[in-house]
Amino acid sequence: MTSRKHGDPQGPSDDTSARYPREDRAADAPSGIPGGASGPRLVEPDGLDAELFDDLGAEFELRGDVVEDELEIARADAAQQRDRALRAQAEFDNFRKRITREREDERKRATERLVEDLLPAIDNLERAIEHTSADHDINHLITGVTSVHAQVLSILGRQGVTVIDPVGQPFDPNTQQAVSQQEDPSVPEGTVVVAFQKGYEMGGRIVRPAMVVVSTGGPQREE
Repeated sequence: MTSRKHGDPQGPSDDTSARYPREDRAADAPSGIPGGASGPRLVEPDGLDAELFDDLGAEFELRGDVVEDELEIARADAAQQRDRALRAQAEFDNFRKRITREREDERKRATERLVEDLLPAIDNLERAIEHTSADHDINHLITGVTSVHAQVLSILGRQGVTVIDPVGQPFDPNTQQAVSQQEDPSVPEGTVVVAFQKGYEMGGRIVRPAMVVVSTGGPQREE
C-alpha cells in the first residue's frame, strides 16, 4: 500500500487549472469593447445581421453618419441638376419662340416686297382704264392689259414662280387636273388640247395645277 505524503490533497493532484487559469466568458470583457456586457448597447438596425452589428459596433453608427451625409450631397446634386434642366428647357423655349418670330417677320417682309413690285403693274392697269374711258378707244385697254400681264409675270418670275401651260403636251397628273375629255384623232391619245386655267409652280412645288381638257380617239403615244 502506497503511503501519501503529508499535506497532499485528497485524490490525484490536478495542477492544470493552476498552471492554465480558465478564461472568463465574454460577459467579463472590459467596458467599452463592442459586445462587452458593461459597454453601451447599440440599437440593432432592422434587417442587419446581429453578429455583423456586434462586430461593427460604434463604427456602424459612424458609417451611418457618412451615408446620411452622402445622401444629402446626392439630394443637393439632384436639385442642382434639375435646376439646370429647367433653365435649359426655358432657354430652348425662348429660342424656339425667337425663331418663330423671325420666320414670321421674314414672311411678312417677303410679302411686302411682292406687293411693292405689284404696285407699278396696278398703276399701269389703272392708266390704261383711264385712257380707254377718255377717248373710248378699246385699243388702249388691250395694250394696257397686255403690258400689265407681262409685267406681273415678270414679277412672279423674279419670285421663282413658273407658269404651267401644257397645251399640246402629254397629260401629267402631277401638274395638271383633267376636267373633261375631247375626241381629237389628230393628236396622240392623252394630249392636252385645252387649258381652261394655267397652273403655277414655285420652288419645285405646285402652287396650283393646270385645269385641262385631254384628247381621246387618237393614236397611241409612242413611249
